[in-house]
Amino acid sequence: MSGVVVWFVVALGLGVVVVRRRSLAVALVTTQALVLAVSAVHSRGGAAAALAVRAVALATLFLLVVSRTREPRPVHASVAPLARAGVAVGFALTLTWLVPTIGLGSRDVERGVLALLAFGAATVATRRATIFHVLGIVLVENGLALAALRLPGGGSSVAIEVGVAIDLTLIALVAMVFHERIFAEFGAGDSAALRSLRD
Repeated sequence: MSGVVVWFVVALGLGVVVVRRRSLAVALVTTQALVLAVSAVHSRGGAAAALAVRAVALATLFLLVVSRTREPRPVHASVAPLARAGVAVGFALTLTWLVPTIGLGSRDVERGVLALLAFGAATVATRRATIFHVLGIVLVENGLALAALRLPGGGSSVAIEVGVAIDLTLIALVAMVFHERIFAEFGAGDSAALRSLRD
């Protein structure tokens, strides 16, 4: 996997942190997952097929959830887009500075993986819309998929990669169910509404 592909995947992840529209964020995450699947074709065909199926299934599910849970008014993030980008990039740079070499194919890949983990965490921390919380989980999952694809010497078997992809996809599915329940209860996918809950 070339450095250009890694940084393209990272740029798509940063786009998820910044964009306002849910459908655009879903498109960015789907494109990211498909790029990972295509890049895996040459080295690991089974993993590529699993990643492609996962990308298409999650995209379909996300678009279904977005279409079923139309917000009556936009859920504004508590942090401005430029500030979100600054937080995400700052966190990514901090991770790359603090975390030593982790044994992947190249240092660019390691930095890309750490950046995706940081962008996923920043998306969850700085957005109020629950669908963006789920997208943050998928960003982290894409970072882990990138790491698994770049283990030297085929260190992870296809069975392990497929198992991890299924586990993390199930987590995303459960999170989407919670999003729909929150939307049904409060009429919006705004996580700030959960502060009104009391014992």
